[in-house]
Amino acid sequence: MTFSTESIFLNNEPESFKQYRETRAVQCANVMLCTAGHIDLFYRGEMLRVEKKHLFIRVPNATELGPYQMSPDFQFMQLSIPISLFESLMYGNMRVEPNWWAKQEFLKVHPIFELNEHSIDLCRMYFNMIAIQMQDTQTDYKKHILMLFARATTLELLNFLDKQVAFSSALNERTAISTSDYTFHTFINMLREHPHEREVQWYAAKLDITPKYLSEICKDRSGKSASEWIAETTVAEIKHYLRETTLPIREVARVMEFPNASFFCQYTKKHTGLTPNHFRKQNQA
Repeated sequence: MTFSTESIFLNNEPESFKQYRETRAVQCANVMLCTAGHIDLFYRGEMLRVEKKHLFIRVPNATELGPYQMSPDFQFMQLSIPISLFESLMYGNMRVEPNWWAKQEFLKVHPIFELNEHSIDLCRMYFNMIAIQMQDTQTDYKKHILMLFARATTLELLNFLDKQVAFSSALNERTAISTSDYTFHTFINMLREHPHEREVQWYAAKLDITPKYLSEICKDRSGKSASEWIAETTVAEIKHYLRETTLPIREVARVMEFPNASFFCQYTKKHTGLTPNHFRKQNQA
């Protein structure tokens, strides 16, 4: 079966794998569980074999998938979501996931995990729940339920990675990693702790470096400048207040430490395409 919406692509048919690879692979996060047989994938300069009980995880904007070859008995379950939704989910989880940037780099090098039966059962459960919901013709809450499933799946992935990967406390020790890595990691933590600070200069001063150098480090480590990280974090915080609370717009502007409600509305429209009121109406059940 293959199901597709603007946000989620779900499939377990070998013939639909080509469709995924050609239309969604580059700009999507992808999680694929092999349940039988195997598939050989050319990824990051080498041929990888994903076989039974293997989970293949590909983060957005990683190297494109190259040629592939499936065994005749290959079976799988696959979920992919676009980069915009994936990043929204990740930024929404920043307070509980400070080391996502490190895990993302780890996944680029080590994208395959062998699962135990419990983890396989969890994968099947999430796949089946999302499949059932995607078949539901009732539309009033369908989009919101699918977003909740996507969020739950993302959190489950983070939980799984915590169990599988022993991320050393050296991430927090300047002597154990490069200065640039340490600076980027510290900057990301500062974003979590100070989501209302919106000037690159403020973070650069705290790190005792120039704004230009901070942006260069961010660009090199993540493909995004410091100002892009700040804007995306700010927008994620704004969306949280508009979706999850009933605070008046003026109060959200105050909490977010904007100088006034008018500037807050301009900022929100610039970065979301919608005014705060319109965004809230579209995103609250």
